Amino acid sequence: MLRIVFGVIGGFIAWLIVWVGSEKVIGAIWPAFGVHQKAFEEAIKNGGEFTADTSALLTHIVLGSIISVIAGALSALIAGENSRAPLFVGILLLAMGVMKAVMSWQYVPIWYHVVFTAMLLPLAIVGGKMITPTN
Repeated sequence: MLRIVFGVIGGFIAWLIVWVGSEKVIGAIWPAFGVHQKAFEEAIKNGGEFTADTSALLTHIVLGSIISVIAGALSALIAGENSRAPLFVGILLLAMGVMKAVMSWQYVPIWYHVVFTAMLLPLAIVGGKMITPTN
């Protein structure tokens, strides 16, 4: 049971670290993405105008997909089982995704909110299923 808890915590924290890190790396490589991210963060923090860039949103969907699979796989690897830990990681990611959607609802198109939030749980489960249990 303790390994499952560690797996969930590890998968969730890994998702956050890889997400933030990949945003920073992509922003450094692709300056327009970095500008988009800063404008979005500023709009969330202070209100005001923001126009979402479709290519940046699609980049987020691709990144979120890859990172969710990785988080699910890592949680299964740490937990030594591939069903409960990825499921709980996915539930945490879904809760975080809903919270983020609520915070940014007025700034981002609804299609993005739906796609991004809906993919978090199933892709974490898929990542977990890619790992063979060690028990």
